[in-house]
Order: sequence, then structure tokens, then C-alpha cells
Amino acid sequence: MFTGIIEEIGTLRSIRRAGPSAVLTIEAKKILKDIHPGDSIAVNGICLTVVSFTSDTFTADVMHETMDRTALKHLQNKSPVNLERAMASDGRFGGHIVSGHIDGTGIITSTKKDSNAVWYTISADKQLLRYIIEKGSIAIDGISLTVAAVTDRDFSVSVIPHTAKETTLSLKHPGDTVNLENDCIGKYIEKLMNISSHSSGITKDFLARFGY
Repeated sequence: MFTGIIEEIGTLRSIRRAGPSAVLTIEAKKILKDIHPGDSIAVNGICLTVVSFTSDTFTADVMHETMDRTALKHLQNKSPVNLERAMASDGRFGGHIVSGHIDGTGIITSTKKDSNAVWYTISADKQLLRYIIEKGSIAIDGISLTVAAVTDRDFSVSVIPHTAKETTLSLKHPGDTVNLENDCIGKYIEKLMNISSHSSGITKDFLARFGY
């Protein structure tokens, strides 16, 4: 589990492709101070397992499914990446529940300066947009952000200077692809509602009638 609070920006030192899969070697500093084989590291929001590490890098395998469903396939050597270690049980929960399991990708369609903040508008498939709500949470390349607006084609977030500085968002431009992870709560509720409507008579109409 992660929080979406990025710890540092790392650098992709190499990506070795083996057929549809790949092996990533990533340069880092802060997260290497407490790292072990088998640890989970979120790389641009994607939960990867540490296979090996040195004093300034770690290596992770990436399976075919991950390459297909995420923006990792667009990375090149020296690409900057957002890094976050799994949440410590004694730490503050500063973001929201992030699993590191990407639901899909979006494309930045525009950026707009707004006083000291920057608005990013991102287009996404309807299958992803159905779980995105205004003032809800979304993880963009692993960054926990609050949704400021939603349409039937896209959604927007407003990014403060600190977040832009400490993550790769400040390096993104219209046309760039980003990883998206929806808030897991909505997906679980939808799944349970579908099960309940077939087993116990609880339907959307039933809940609406009683104020839910």
C-alpha cells in the first residue's frame, strides 16, 4: 500500500527489454537508505518489486501485463520517475489509499497557470472517468491529487508549486501519457452493489428510496 506522497524523483538508468517484458534499473538516493530485495516501490505509481540494488540503483522486473497497461512503455533512458516506498505502519497517512495497480492511462490535453498553481486537464476513457468524482482522489503517475473538475471526456487537477517541484508533473506537457489509478473505494462499492442486487434484493432504487 502507498499514499501517493512522492519521496523523490529518480532516473531511469536503463531499460532492458526481453520480448514483451523488461528489466528496469533506476537511480535513486533517499529510498535506497532502507531497501531490501522483495520490497515494493511505486515507480510512477506502478507497484514494482525490488530484485536487486546497489549503493545508487535498484532493479525491478516488469511483466508483459504491466508494460501493456501503463505508460512505462514510453519511458527512455534518463527519464525521470516518481518514487515512493510502501507506507510504513508508523507513518502519517498524508495522501489516500494507493495500491500501485494502474487502472489505465490518460493524456494531458492542456496546462494552465492559475496564480501560483497549475491546472492539468487529462483525457481518459469512460471506463476510468466513471470512478472519478469532483473533490475525490486520483493518483496520477503515483501522485495523490484532488480532482477539481470532471466532464464526460476529461478531468482536471490543480497542482501547487510544492507538488510540481517534488514530482515529475512539472516536466509534463500536453500530449504526454500518464498512469492513472482510481480511488479503490468506488470500485469496491460498485462490485459489492452488483453482488448484493442479485443476492439480497438491495438495488440502486432501494438505496435511493431510503436516502442513500
